[in-house]
Amino acid sequence: MREIAAGLFMSLDGVAERPDRWMGQYWSDEMSEGIAESLAASDAILMGKDTYLAFEQMWKPQGDSNPMAAFLNGTHKYVVSSTLDEATLTWPGTSLITGDVAGAITRLKEGPGKTIRVPGSPKLVSWLLAEDLLDELALNIMPLVAGEGARLFDGVGKEIPLTLTKSNSLKTGVIGAVYTRAG
Repeated sequence: MREIAAGLFMSLDGVAERPDRWMGQYWSDEMSEGIAESLAASDAILMGKDTYLAFEQMWKPQGDSNPMAAFLNGTHKYVVSSTLDEATLTWPGTSLITGDVAGAITRLKEGPGKTIRVPGSPKLVSWLLAEDLLDELALNIMPLVAGEGARLFDGVGKEIPLTLTKSNSLKTGVIGAVYTRAG
């Protein structure tokens, strides 16, 4: 069975929305290496609508110009949305998940392949966590209080015990933490 693993940038106060506004000052080769390692273990991408639209605009035109662009452009993408339709998905190798989202994602997990990676998409990550569909949550926690913006766990609405499986402190002060479901 495939796993679903999310990777997010988050501030100390839990903000995961639009990390591009504040994460650049903390970017490092250490962070790039960790991301490259996680991508190598993946063969599919799961995203929410907003992340899909932002990533398509940013990464699609880059072709294979860097490792992240090559991965995103060459890997099958699944987009969860109730407002997009197949005709609006212009990034090659993209499929829409709508309707019975939990059922569709469960079928993806039951299929063959490597890990399904969720880059960004904090609303989707929170939903996957609440629905018991997320297997791994990797956070790069920035040494910054963002003060405003959507927080990762807003709306989860229940207690979800997690187990810390890996952690490290980067030279820039970022804490890398990987969690799985407890038990």
